[in-house]
Amino acid sequence: MIIAPDLLAADADTPFDNCKLAKGLADRMRASSEDLTHRWLDRISARVRLDPNRIFPTDALLDHVPMLILGIADYIENPLKVVLSEVPVVAKAMELGELRFSQGFDEYELLKEYEIFGGILFSFLSRVVDEIDEPCTRGELLACAHRLFMAVALIQQATLTHYLSRVKGRLNERDQRLRGFNRALSHELRNLIGTISGAAEILELGTFSAEQQRTMTAMIVRNSANMKVTLENLVELSRVDEDARQSRHIALPQAAAEVARQLRESARAHGVEIRLPADLPSIDVSAAAFELCLSNLIANAIKYADQSKDKRWVEVRAAVAVSDDGTTETVIEVRDNGIGVPEPKRAELFGRFFRAHEDSYSEIEGTGLGLSIVRDTVTALGGRAWADFHDDGTAFFFTMPHRRAEDDATAPRPPESFAPATESADRTAEGSLR
Repeated sequence: MIIAPDLLAADADTPFDNCKLAKGLADRMRASSEDLTHRWLDRISARVRLDPNRIFPTDALLDHVPMLILGIADYIENPLKVVLSEVPVVAKAMELGELRFSQGFDEYELLKEYEIFGGILFSFLSRVVDEIDEPCTRGELLACAHRLFMAVALIQQATLTHYLSRVKGRLNERDQRLRGFNRALSHELRNLIGTISGAAEILELGTFSAEQQRTMTAMIVRNSANMKVTLENLVELSRVDEDARQSRHIALPQAAAEVARQLRESARAHGVEIRLPADLPSIDVSAAAFELCLSNLIANAIKYADQSKDKRWVEVRAAVAVSDDGTTETVIEVRDNGIGVPEPKRAELFGRFFRAHEDSYSEIEGTGLGLSIVRDTVTALGGRAWADFHDDGTAFFFTMPHRRAEDDATAPRPPESFAPATESADRTAEGSLR
């Protein structure tokens, strides 16, 4: 329920503005504000399956939440004192909306939180009202209950308004990012079509040897297959954006094996071994998003393999980890021993149409869109992408939120090699997606 503050004066129960019962109830609420806050904490953590330390994750926030209760107590005592006119009260209500947004609460959970909060306060006043030895009419008693309802509703309004503004901002950002992603993907499809069309026109001339014709035919087949996979992934990604629960999910080891199968011939032609460990975690991932990201990273590792090395390889690793904010995510690493990325160009690595080796390895085909597609894809799902650079190659990482909430309690902390070292000089700034 959204209630405008300027309507409070009209609704104020002026016949009871000197109610001694209201003052007594307000005093009791002020004296018990910390206890009421902890009851609120316990009830919410039990309902949403979050550790109490995540409900109010800092001592400062926990210490200041009673300010909301004090604001409600003031309104119960004097309804002409509008709750939302108190700047500290508004600030704490908005801070709570920001916190719940960052924790991934949905609108129902936020409304339910205030339902629980109001119930705790009403139950408290119901218990202490008989202990207050003040004369009181039935009308005054109902007026006190009405003041409690109005005060909670106003604070809820401040929290929900800020929460919804953050949700709207995220939706607008996602919409812009997906529009850019679609433009980039369309550019890549045009390149594939152009390659197919050019090879077909050359074949139509009929003036080449059988070996040259086989080369052109293989080019058409390869690019047609790539275009089909890209279009299928695009369809799946559109479903992921609408509702992740409706998208097709697949076990991570099977999805990785499918990507390796698709790139097997290319890897063999470049003398690159694709390594898939047997201990990849058996968890579900979005088929389209995961395969699109993994195929781009492995394809890059194959293209930029170091031909001077006797053994060339790309390895896929994965783990379920708990991030600093307590959320559970799947972290995928794609490591290679290729030619690496020149240090001056690392900051631009995830930019659209950027190719780090365009000058030194101009013979390598590519549009410079692969890494930007990885970045846009995982960011749209709430994940991150980044790169680490080593003397013997490069390691690319991307994360996806874990889709099963019941796994949160048992998920291990990330191994050191999976932890994003945000202060590392070798980490690309553009790739660390915040």
